Amino acid sequence: GFNKSHSAAYALIAYQTAWLKAHYPAAFMAAVLSSDMDKTEKVVTMIAECRDLKLKVLPPDINQCEYPFAVRDDETILYGLGAIKGLGQAAIDAILDARREGSAFSDLFDFCQRIDLRRVNRRVLESLIKAGALDSLGTHRAALLASLNVALAAAEQNERSRAAQQNDLFGMGDDSGADSAVVAYAETPPWSEDLRLEGEKETLGLYLTGHPIIRYELELSRIIDNTLAELKPSEDKSIVVAGLVVGMRIMQTRRGDRMAFVTLDDRTGRLELAVFSDMFERHRELLSKDALLVVEGQVSVDEYSGGFKMSADRIFNIDQARAAFASHLEIDVKATLAAGDLVDELKRALKPATPGSCPVHIRYDAGTAQAEIVLGPEWKVAPSNALIEAITGLAGADRVRLIYPELRRSLPASSPARRGGRHHQRSGAVASIA
Repeated sequence: GFNKSHSAAYALIAYQTAWLKAHYPAAFMAAVLSSDMDKTEKVVTMIAECRDLKLKVLPPDINQCEYPFAVRDDETILYGLGAIKGLGQAAIDAILDARREGSAFSDLFDFCQRIDLRRVNRRVLESLIKAGALDSLGTHRAALLASLNVALAAAEQNERSRAAQQNDLFGMGDDSGADSAVVAYAETPPWSEDLRLEGEKETLGLYLTGHPIIRYELELSRIIDNTLAELKPSEDKSIVVAGLVVGMRIMQTRRGDRMAFVTLDDRTGRLELAVFSDMFERHRELLSKDALLVVEGQVSVDEYSGGFKMSADRIFNIDQARAAFASHLEIDVKATLAAGDLVDELKRALKPATPGSCPVHIRYDAGTAQAEIVLGPEWKVAPSNALIEAITGLAGADRVRLIYPELRRSLPASSPARRGGRHHQRSGAVASIA
């Protein structure tokens, strides 16, 4: 058997680490994160563990963070700059040396002027911007990236001026280099949330300041039966859940078919989803990293991990889930807007999304009277993000909504109410805008 002296030593270490984690969770997790900060997958797992422990992990910040992860207080961890992809030890040391020699960096131009650009190149600066490490420099990430060329040119010119001991347009040429060049940031719109999160995923390996599923949470709450944190064994009853694909293992069965084990994450928890060979072949194009999936299946206890696992019966992306579960698409139209070109513009927006399975209802408001107009079957649409964004641009953000039946959760998938057939509708005329 296993050597008893080794067993005793391992037991002591296990006790010590468990005690540290229980009594000093922030310090313990900061140390664990720092020990594996060059392994992105482990960092992602440990960040999730921090969330489970109710610890807040702040985004990287060149004005606060060090090379390793560090403790700010008993409930807060500062992100380690060394865990940002594309940054080497030399580049981080150059940044920290410049910060220690002076004060906090005030803006991008001050930052580029004070660091050693021979050790911190453009690729490093772009990674810092995408990771959010320069967010404290007075503007948003899109403006930082758009201003980078000017900031680098100013810093290089200032360095030449210092070497020549003369002043120039960009700086005063003092030895400390602490005076920031007076140059304005480029005027450009901020990145969309999706683009900002993509930058974080690219440089950090995870979504730190948000999650792609957040924009769908309200809508998904009308589709799913439980969040992943609320799951219980379903006892031969199918339930619906949703999550982002954060991991996937494809395996070959004994018959030579392929199946997959997919890890879903909805910010409240994670779930391993078994996709057997027939489902895998049918939905393989949906099974990709970072895809948002809505899944119907049965939940059981995973005897190996002690958590839950799910076997998929049906898999949808968000557009397919809307078509399967939504009762109808509802658009509010005021008479004052309808008098213009709105009707023709709505027709042009709806037409590319036909034919579909989702009915369209127009709630018409004439001021003194209101009516609901149910468009004809030829105007049923596929309720995609592109369609909803197009209609929202015409009618307004608060005037377009997908309606889901209240009774969906308590009825089987084959029930008309689950497909939206028994959802209560306001009375109105059936009309066509052909």
